[in-house]
Amino acid sequence: MVTGILGKKVGMTQIFDENGKRISVTVLEAGPCVVQSIKTVEKDGYVAVQLGFERVREKRVKKPQREDLKAKGLTCKRYVREIRCEDASSFKVGDEMTSDIFQKGDYLDIVGTSKGKGFQGGMKRRGWSGGGDTHGSMSHRAPGSIGASSFPSRVFKGHPGPGQMGNDRITVQNLKVVEIDSVSNTILVRGAVPGSNGSYLIVRFAKKKPVAPREVKEEILEETEAVPDAVSGTAEELVTQSNEPEGKDSQKKNDQETTKSEKTEETPNEEATKEGKEE
Repeated sequence: MVTGILGKKVGMTQIFDENGKRISVTVLEAGPCVVQSIKTVEKDGYVAVQLGFERVREKRVKKPQREDLKAKGLTCKRYVREIRCEDASSFKVGDEMTSDIFQKGDYLDIVGTSKGKGFQGGMKRRGWSGGGDTHGSMSHRAPGSIGASSFPSRVFKGHPGPGQMGNDRITVQNLKVVEIDSVSNTILVRGAVPGSNGSYLIVRFAKKKPVAPREVKEEILEETEAVPDAVSGTAEELVTQSNEPEGKDSQKKNDQETTKSEKTEETPNEEATKEGKEE
């Protein structure tokens, strides 16, 4: 079973539950994704499924990948990522995955790239309080002194300061699925998701939450109910019925027909004997 698929952030909105409580949700477009390659332990050293999401023009893809997809009979995709799994034997190249692997009530971990803020100062990037605004203060937003004295006479690694902010890989954990629309492949999750609208995401089952038992779909129930009674019975009985030769059935039918014909022939003779006795 694959633990996730690829998707895209559509935007945020709000919905109301049964009690009228407002819930802020993020709308995700999850799938459809196409299996482009399968990684195995024997060949690659690990097990994974390579998925592609959202079609793109061929010239946007590098030639080695483009020719590989052509050989497999697949179209080029814009967003390609690998999803680890325990067993990929049930998948083959060209299979399509949709949001049907999730259901209402699941908890998801969503991986995305946060919005880039560029180079920012320490107050915005690190939450510094800054210097005084009054009483003759001449330093308001500047970092100030960060070095030590004669020992160690250097700045320790990892000291907070100004620099590039945002544009990082962020994972938001344990977001609950509020609603799923399998027709449009959209998922509504409670809370915010990293990235801007239109950014690409990896949507997978939460690692810190157990996967809820899968619900049986109505289509499967209708198919099971539509099975006729003649097929009912244990597996052994069905096997024995299927293994019986056709000759026996034909012999039984022939015997039944002969007995019926004999009875019809005997009835007029019996009536004649009864009339002779009465005379």
